[in-house]
Amino acid sequence: MTSMTSTPPTSSTDENRLRAAIVQHCQRLSGAGLSAGTSGNISARCAQGASAGLLISPSGVDYADLRPESLVWMDLDGRWSGPLKPSSEWRFHRDIYVARPEAGAIVHAHPTHATALAVQRLAIPAFHYMVAAAGGHDIRCARYATYGTEELSQHALAALEGRRACLLANHGMIAFGADLRRAFALAIEVETLAHQYLLARATGTPVILEAQEMDRVLEKFKSYGVNAQTAPSAAA
Repeated sequence: MTSMTSTPPTSSTDENRLRAAIVQHCQRLSGAGLSAGTSGNISARCAQGASAGLLISPSGVDYADLRPESLVWMDLDGRWSGPLKPSSEWRFHRDIYVARPEAGAIVHAHPTHATALAVQRLAIPAFHYMVAAAGGHDIRCARYATYGTEELSQHALAALEGRRACLLANHGMIAFGADLRRAFALAIEVETLAHQYLLARATGTPVILEAQEMDRVLEKFKSYGVNAQTAPSAAA
């Protein structure tokens, strides 16, 4: 596992805003079709003083009752503080932040269609070019391990190698991004792709895009959404 780069200190105002944003996104999980009840969890990178760490949703709290002060701060050694215990899945959140410096926020959820594939231990292949949104030619399914364990965390890290999302066998999915908005959007995209792939399998045989085409898409995605005024000139 590689060490993450140092994280700039987070001001108390920034931390309060981040706490509010995490609560807002947790409360959107059900409406977005990502998780029901208290399942799933969300975290975001957050330093306190000189200590790098993260804020994560607590264990077993109904999201309707979640408050910013209920979130748990944890350092990257696994020490935590707060009135409630951290999510039982804190290990892979912590380990992703340590291994992937580009990760600013993580969404773990149990959406219906992604989980339907995960219980069959199926990856999502390049049946649609938007699979590249997760960073590669496919969206892998991590090997099974009991929830909350170090073993599951290691399997998740392996499935996320070169990717920003994966399925978890007999469990659900993980997506991360530079910030909460992008991590949440990617989680929704993975669930949409899982739904489409299941429908395609049920009605026929999906045609898988060739590796060269996915390479072209991945290259195009590097500049997708970049403002034309700030994008490099095509002649450069």
